Amino acid sequence: MIVDTETIDEFLARHASDVEEAVRQAAAQEIMPRWRRLAAHEVDQKSGPHDLVTDADRRAEQYLTEALGALLPGSVVVGEEAVDADPATYGAIQGAAPVWIVDPVDGTRQFVHGEPGFCTLVALVQHGALLASWTYAPAREQLATAIRGQGAFLDGERLHAGAPDPGRDLRVATSHPDYTTDEQKHALLGLWTDGVAPRACGSAGLEYLAVARGELDAVAFSWELAWDHAAGLLLVEEAGGAHLTLTGEPFRVTGGNALPFTAARDAATASRIRDLLQRAAP
Repeated sequence: MIVDTETIDEFLARHASDVEEAVRQAAAQEIMPRWRRLAAHEVDQKSGPHDLVTDADRRAEQYLTEALGALLPGSVVVGEEAVDADPATYGAIQGAAPVWIVDPVDGTRQFVHGEPGFCTLVALVQHGALLASWTYAPAREQLATAIRGQGAFLDGERLHAGAPDPGRDLRVATSHPDYTTDEQKHALLGLWTDGVAPRACGSAGLEYLAVARGELDAVAFSWELAWDHAAGLLLVEEAGGAHLTLTGEPFRVTGGNALPFTAARDAATASRIRDLLQRAAP
């Protein structure tokens, strides 16, 4: 528990492992027991057939909301499912209190289909600054962490995104067409060019992890919901990568970004992807 005089840095030094344990326990108690065992009544649609929510999402978010709030009194939790129930709660990201941004099951569609490509995402943010993140893929037994200024790690091993191999097509994961406006589709078509190999993305959190590991060169996304991006953006940054919006500014978790945006293994790749998007934008 944080004391009144403790800074966020001091809190993280003392309690980062406690946050990790909370993330692991949420998955162990609420997510994995339901993986490949979901009944029909445990799966609902939100905005449409591609926007799913399960009992695992709801119960894992409830677990994390209670656990993280107890670790850091005075903080608030902005979770995907709570915002779906009450959109006004999203505004807490703009406030002065420390904010836990939570996506209990990122890649719910994959989770529902019994595939391993899903993860739990947690990020700690204050005044719009990304301070720490946890990306946990329980079906793959992988945990990636990042604390600002201290590097990114996967299962204790430091991550270095590196740079793409010269002469090889850039591997880029992009927004699924179902989640893009006509204008965004037009901009993303700029990636269908020589020297780039785009594909539709899966779990955003796992795509960011792939960039941080140097397995994927970049992502190009057309939506800005903070729970999909906060944890991964810090992971990529701390692994040596960079991110840019369509206007050339870094992505802001507080919103108001020019979309689409990119996050990439290095600054040069981010600039190249951003230029392709901008040239194709209407």
